[in-house]
Amino acid sequence: MNGIDGGVALVSGAASGIGRATAQRFAEEGASVVAADIDVEGGEETVSQIESEGGEATFVETDVTNESDLAAGVEAAVDTYGSLDFAFNNAGIEGDKVSFSDQDNANWNRVLDINLNGVFFAMREEIPAMLESGGGAIVNTSSIAGILGFPNLSPYVASKHGVVGLTKTAAVEFSSDGLRVNAVLPGVIETPMVARSGEQDPEATEQTIAGIPASRLGQPEEIASAVVWLCSEDASYVTGQPLPVDGGYSIQ
Repeated sequence: MNGIDGGVALVSGAASGIGRATAQRFAEEGASVVAADIDVEGGEETVSQIESEGGEATFVETDVTNESDLAAGVEAAVDTYGSLDFAFNNAGIEGDKVSFSDQDNANWNRVLDINLNGVFFAMREEIPAMLESGGGAIVNTSSIAGILGFPNLSPYVASKHGVVGLTKTAAVEFSSDGLRVNAVLPGVIETPMVARSGEQDPEATEQTIAGIPASRLGQPEEIASAVVWLCSEDASYVTGQPLPVDGGYSIQ
């Protein structure tokens, strides 16, 4: 993809699933990668896989609820590779699946803290670094739950709607400065998060797949392709957009 080779990408949630696939895809396209995650073993494995394929990568242990950790990720990109050109704010959790009235404050706060506050704090660190080098591109992970409602997942749905709003606001504020901000909205993707949900309620997962026009789960690599495209010069006129990558689920 045009404009990725030689750039520097910061990817959170890089220890597995969509984050790992995207870190690998950035590296395949010629970017140096800072892989950030709270999971040290998984994050270091992502770096090892990238390096084994001849890519450049560094791991930074990161709790996205900790602003100093997020600042350290940006600092690692600039100090190690000279700039920060792309960021994929992807770390997130699903939280407890319970009815609206049974949601407790602890679950609500934890989901919003990671999924929404984590994206806001990350962008607040990333944007100045990108503007210093003339601009860049940010992609935030929302979800089809950022444009649809789902029962028993009120904190998750609220957080993912919030990510779409943050994305649009940042795009409006910074597009004239050469910084594009978009969101990717994965559908039901074959990741550890979806696997956990399937273990809890296999029948519901089967029903969900049956309702996807593409009739299958998505793959992390398919999300990675969309993310890297959004960061590339091939998407130079795309900003502020929530892009569903969901096998057609959200069009029904």
